Amino acid sequence: MSLSTPLLLGPNQPLDRPYRGGAGIARFRGTPQPSPFTPEDFVGSTTEIFAGGGIGLTVLPDGRTLRDAVDADPVAYLGEEHVGRFGARTMLLVKLLDTAERLFVHYHPDDAFAARHLRSPLGKTEAWAVIETAGDAYAALGFRRPVERTDVRAWWDGQDTEAMLDAMNRVPLSAGDTLLVPAGLAHAIGPGVTLVELQQPTDLSVLLERRSLTEAEALLGLDLDTALDGLVVEPTPAERIAELRQGRGAETLFPADADPFFSAERLTVSGSRELDPSFSVLVVLDGTGTLESAAGSLPLRRGSTVLTAFGDGPVGLTGELELIRCRPPR
Repeated sequence: MSLSTPLLLGPNQPLDRPYRGGAGIARFRGTPQPSPFTPEDFVGSTTEIFAGGGIGLTVLPDGRTLRDAVDADPVAYLGEEHVGRFGARTMLLVKLLDTAERLFVHYHPDDAFAARHLRSPLGKTEAWAVIETAGDAYAALGFRRPVERTDVRAWWDGQDTEAMLDAMNRVPLSAGDTLLVPAGLAHAIGPGVTLVELQQPTDLSVLLERRSLTEAEALLGLDLDTALDGLVVEPTPAERIAELRQGRGAETLFPADADPFFSAERLTVSGSRELDPSFSVLVVLDGTGTLESAAGSLPLRRGSTVLTAFGDGPVGLTGELELIRCRPPR
């Protein structure tokens, strides 16, 4: 089978998402903003939004979805070792995300909850690498004090977002920051944040704050008691948040807790550098250069996103570049 990679990826922004954003993605990519409600760009995606319909899937130049291409030849895209461990799943979804307003207070279920209640073998642990911020940028992450289910029920019934946020840790964000968000932790991102997000390849979010959404939409079709079973109500202390913000060494972006889910390296190229074969998404943060492979050369600049496959073999980077390489668990 002939691979379509390495491949420069254009924007892939689902329309009419339930919160405003996307201007930061447009600035970063140097492309138009499709609408005020396009806060997410699904990059190298084999994952569709929870509502389905194929929305969110990356489409290759030959008209196939990346998901179908990987299913047809998983070893070429993912490598024999990956397929032996995980089958034909890429085990990775990368997004660009930009907030024009605060995201909903929500949490993502873990693998066990997703398998038990949502017919999915995977939940959604995620992590962020912040590209740009404006104003007093922040995230709310986990509870700063013990929370009872009766508290959460009262917040839900009254949609008391002020009380929700008051019970949560406020984490300041600025460009260059990273943060791992384990499944189960309540969280929200404030306005004015543009980031690269790595996550398990699902679109599973349980919203404690529903705004204009129906209860069924906010709770993924679950009843409230079941939905709350996946929420971590124990406090997340400052020491734990510090661990979740901490990378390892000069290049590894996230703490060891991320290793079962995905990996990411921040790479600096001044001259040339070779990358080992891997399914990966490259996000260029700054500079200009080229990616060289057996298939030819691709121009790179700030905002470029590139999909590589294991079957591409080693690829080379030349120029002056800062980028993030996003990969499945290794």
